[in-house]
Amino acid sequence: MAATEEDLAVETVVLAFAADPMARWTWPHAHQYLAAMPRMIRAFASSAFSNGSAFSIDSYAGTALWLPPGVHSDEERLGEVLESSVAPSLAPETTAIFEQMATYHPKEPHWYLPLIGVDPAHQGKGHGDALMEYALARCDRDHAPAYLESSNPRNIPFYRRYGFEPLGAIQVGSSPTLVPMLRGSR
Repeated sequence: MAATEEDLAVETVVLAFAADPMARWTWPHAHQYLAAMPRMIRAFASSAFSNGSAFSIDSYAGTALWLPPGVHSDEERLGEVLESSVAPSLAPETTAIFEQMATYHPKEPHWYLPLIGVDPAHQGKGHGDALMEYALARCDRDHAPAYLESSNPRNIPFYRRYGFEPLGAIQVGSSPTLVPMLRGSR
């Protein structure tokens, strides 16, 4: 994706996560969220753009940012975004959440879905399904498991339909619950 395409994909994810429990717990005020979330998306999933595993549908109505086996989020940049944007009172909790997230990541090669979202104006049209089916077909060709963390309990049935199973729950202090989920290799 060219830089302009990357911007469009990030904007879609920003809209999709505007009411996400974990994102809005982290940045409860609109100005905080709008300043931090695009930076967070890029730190979390910019490798999807450079590795050809950022997928969009219908003129960016939906976007899925997958990290292929062996590709990781930019941990240093993630830390910088959190340090510069999270309220000091939440800093220990956000750090603990990321530490717990790391314990659930599969050790074997896997596809990781840090972010998938559909613009709220285009939800309910099958875009999330199309994005998931496309990417999981690629995972299946690689015979690799797929892993994600669901930051919204409403999305868990969607992920389960595609074979993802909860591995546990991550909840620290006042945070909402984050559910790590794994879909075995096929």
